[in-house]
Amino acid sequence: MQPVEPILVGDLFLELHSELLALLHALPAADWDKPTAAAPWTVRDMVAHLLDTDMRLLSFRRDGLPPPDPDKPIGSYAELVAHVDQVNAEWVTAARRISPRLMIDLHALVGPQVHAFLRHLDPYASSRGPVSWAGEELAPNWFDLAREYTEKWHHQMHIREAVGAPGLTSRHFLHPVLNTFVRALPHVYRKVPASEGTQVQLEITGEAGDTWTLLREGSQWHLYLGAGTVLSARVRVDQDIAWHLFTKGISPETARRQAQIDGDESLGEPMLHTVSIIA
Repeated sequence: MQPVEPILVGDLFLELHSELLALLHALPAADWDKPTAAAPWTVRDMVAHLLDTDMRLLSFRRDGLPPPDPDKPIGSYAELVAHVDQVNAEWVTAARRISPRLMIDLHALVGPQVHAFLRHLDPYASSRGPVSWAGEELAPNWFDLAREYTEKWHHQMHIREAVGAPGLTSRHFLHPVLNTFVRALPHVYRKVPASEGTQVQLEITGEAGDTWTLLREGSQWHLYLGAGTVLSARVRVDQDIAWHLFTKGISPETARRQAQIDGDESLGEPMLHTVSIIA
């Protein structure tokens, strides 16, 4: 086992953006109104949401525009989720006035600017923002950018699944997503009791998969890359099931039917309740 290392995804943003533009240029008009897994959003809505996240990133982080104050103070995680949902819905509703052609033009304009900005950030400096699903109140830039990459990747996958386009599931694109999602595990397990030295392993199978191990050290769980030596539990799951599970695309019950848990099920089960998005 080795300590997990920072995930550097800066140059992947432009590649992911190019894949999105190629997909959108090829979409027939009827496909823009197809439903996605993120109901009630359609393909058009998901494309609009991706544009919104890019524009907010440039406006707030690159240009220093202060974000508007929320309608009411945010004092809990549930209130944060409600606020994010409201902000997202406001833009998606307004963007239904934008044609597909103009939406593509706007993506072509904004996407390269996002890449140009992100690739020059110091990955180890503070982003001054949280990655809440991992319990990080002030995440370093590399973690915040990895989180942003997972958002763009899985929303593009929503579009691809809706229109029947091939997924971006090669190791090149998907492994950084999975490697980011599993950083939620120590936070997920924070209230799971165990004795010193307890090891719980997650093996994600497939081209983009890998093996990670949670180790109980003192009062906390720490995540390591690689297989453990004396396991109390092992969870084995396919990469496609894993990313859908971490983004609430399938339920823990559905994932459990397709996952393998060896050893102490009470220690393996929390793996299948991991959510690595704000939801």
